Amino acid sequence: MWDYKCPRCRKGDLYKAPFELSNPLNMNEKCPECGLDFMPEPGFYFGALIISYAISSWMLLLPTLLLVLKYDWSVNQAMIFSILLAGLTYFRLLRGSRSLYLHLMVRYDKSSRDSVNSASKYDQTFFK
Repeated sequence: MWDYKCPRCRKGDLYKAPFELSNPLNMNEKCPECGLDFMPEPGFYFGALIISYAISSWMLLLPTLLLVLKYDWSVNQAMIFSILLAGLTYFRLLRGSRSLYLHLMVRYDKSSRDSVNSASKYDQTFFK
């Protein structure tokens, strides 16, 4: 999942290479190996927004509180640390939350490598 591979065949790449700073979410439309549609429905990745928010809020809140309460850092110092940590992890978390969301919606099924199913709500592999 964190290596950005197709959730169904685990061979095809989710994202186009090379990484572009101006377009960090440049995804392939379909898996080059099994043909899984990575853009199944309009608005499909809004769930990834919730995942990204949950992970980033805990990832930033806990260290900041620890620095302020246990190590007596000032609030300004802790905020600078949080901003730097957020900047360092932004692209990895942005891409990782999309990958995680797609992996939660589509199960691994190597027998369906030649199938034309998508990850939509009408897909036969959805939530099995």
